[in-house]
Amino acid sequence: MTRLFLILALLLPAPVLAEEVVAGLSRDEIEITTNFDGSEILIFGAVRRETAIPEGGPLQVIITVEGPSHPLTVRRKDHRYGIWINTDAAEVDEAPSFYAVSTTAPFTEVLSDTNDLRHRVSVNRAVRAVGMNVDEQTRFTDALIRIRASEGLYQLNEGAVMLRDETLFDTSVRLPANLVEGEYRTRIFLTRDREIVAEYDTHISVRKVGLERLIYNLAHERPLIYGILSLVIAIAAGWLASAVFRYIRT
Repeated sequence: MTRLFLILALLLPAPVLAEEVVAGLSRDEIEITTNFDGSEILIFGAVRRETAIPEGGPLQVIITVEGPSHPLTVRRKDHRYGIWINTDAAEVDEAPSFYAVSTTAPFTEVLSDTNDLRHRVSVNRAVRAVGMNVDEQTRFTDALIRIRASEGLYQLNEGAVMLRDETLFDTSVRLPANLVEGEYRTRIFLTRDREIVAEYDTHISVRKVGLERLIYNLAHERPLIYGILSLVIAIAAGWLASAVFRYIRT
């Protein structure tokens, strides 16, 4: 009987979603060179439907771009004895190196807290810190988000997604110069009444090229050679500066 149900399930056509995302990117690869000062990507798409626009609340769009995640230590400094010293520290299990959220409306109007928790859409949900009490987790993650937001690495762009006739949408996301190499995940969510009705997932490749690639490879794969070359360059630069200074004095 179980086999019969499985066979019937395979033969039945898959349910057709009322709304689906068809999207594209202005570029799916970003090259970091020695003069790289940031980049901007255009994310655009359309909503494909087999039937008329569903009834209910207006369609909303959320777009996220997420860089590679790594664990890190967040430290708090206090002013004691006339100097600033590290007093407390917390281990953050997973924090994206870059995270941008763009929406068609204020975030709380386009997604419920339950769906945010399930899909980890907001900046706060993207940072994971476990093993500490709620007050410590909030304090240290808020500090991390505040620091990275000031550097342009964490962004909340409410109202930045343009939606036309509940069908066509587009937005642009600014990527800062201090990007980390790796795969950047891009997600697009369609929501109605703060519930997710469709989702799309793709990636952007960010990699170093040219001299940046050579230096990166040396530093991570040949640290001894990298250290020796750095020392030689420093000695040569010091000698050259000294020679120029002596020449100017004479």
